[in-house]
Amino acid sequence: MRQKVIAGNWKMNMHPGEAIEFITNLTPLVKDTKNEIILCVPYIDLFYSILTAQGTNIKIGAQNMHYEESGAYTGEISGKMLKAINVEYVIIGHSERRKYFNETDEIVNKKVKSALKNGLKPIVCVGETLNQREEGRAEEVIKKQVDDVLEGLTNEQVGSLVIAYEPIWAIGTGKAATSEDANNGAKQIRDEISKTYGQETASRVIILYGGSVNETNAKELFEMSDIDGGLVGKASLNPEEFSKITNYDK
Repeated sequence: MRQKVIAGNWKMNMHPGEAIEFITNLTPLVKDTKNEIILCVPYIDLFYSILTAQGTNIKIGAQNMHYEESGAYTGEISGKMLKAINVEYVIIGHSERRKYFNETDEIVNKKVKSALKNGLKPIVCVGETLNQREEGRAEEVIKKQVDDVLEGLTNEQVGSLVIAYEPIWAIGTGKAATSEDANNGAKQIRDEISKTYGQETASRVIILYGGSVNETNAKELFEMSDIDGGLVGKASLNPEEFSKITNYDK
């Protein structure tokens, strides 16, 4: 049975002092959960968050990385650098990176390969826009994204991934997909992986739902057959609310 994973994505929020306070307050609230808890924090917070989370059940992740190991890429951070300070997870291909920074599936694929090479666990994001959904192209878009971002990976690598299905029209809008819609998207991702890599590999992939997850809808979403947890945005900025999501099964 796949472990449930709840990952908070702070986006461009929280300075180091706030990060330390947040993790300190969150720790006693989640100490008894069986679920994997990840906080994906801004670069400036990573070192402080890792130190504060030592000895707890909270894992720390980054929100992005470059696919090259080093070089003349002003403002970028490599997977090698993240690993050096004991970062465990990294979000790759978030819709906001695609929208505002023109990241393509090809770039996402390069980042996934680099993350795996450096011993990081990628949280790979895929999902359709509202226009694509209304045009009846959601399945086509998800299929292409999954095929492109996983191109060239081995069965072992694919089986180790976390993939976040984030219907873009539901991100930060307060308009979550229905649990059935979310599960259908997750199931399509798993089925697409199964076609190329086989059912056994597909069954090992952890698939999260991302898109206005909160303490009210978390339980219903996370109990769907193909949803293994959530990528949580706004609701991850409050330790009490985030703890209720991570403890959804209590």
